[in-house]
Amino acid sequence: MDVVKLTDISAYEAPGHHGMVASTLQGKNASPNEHFWVGFSIFLPGGGATTAASPTEKVYVVLSGEITVITDTQTVTLAAMDSCRIAAGEARSIENRSRDAARIIVISANAEPGDKT
Repeated sequence: MDVVKLTDISAYEAPGHHGMVASTLQGKNASPNEHFWVGFSIFLPGGGATTAASPTEKVYVVLSGEITVITDTQTVTLAAMDSCRIAAGEARSIENRSRDAARIIVISANAEPGDKT
């Protein structure tokens, strides 16, 4: 078992993101996950992520607040306990259009097994 306590996580800079704080809960440098990592992000009102695509699929789970996820084919606002999957190579942007902070869990496949980046 690999346990990561809240007191042991630290924030990192997520390229293309603004008005948000990101941290890794499992995988990457937090634990030796082979195939995926789990992150926790807080998007402040007006915060978000510019349009970008990832080589791996991702799942966003909203814990509280709301985020709007925009792809080439769809715009959806997710609230508490809503989730969405972004396919590998699918471009998306994220906006917090609300007046409250949004807290989300991000689950992402590693680019390669054991990837720590």
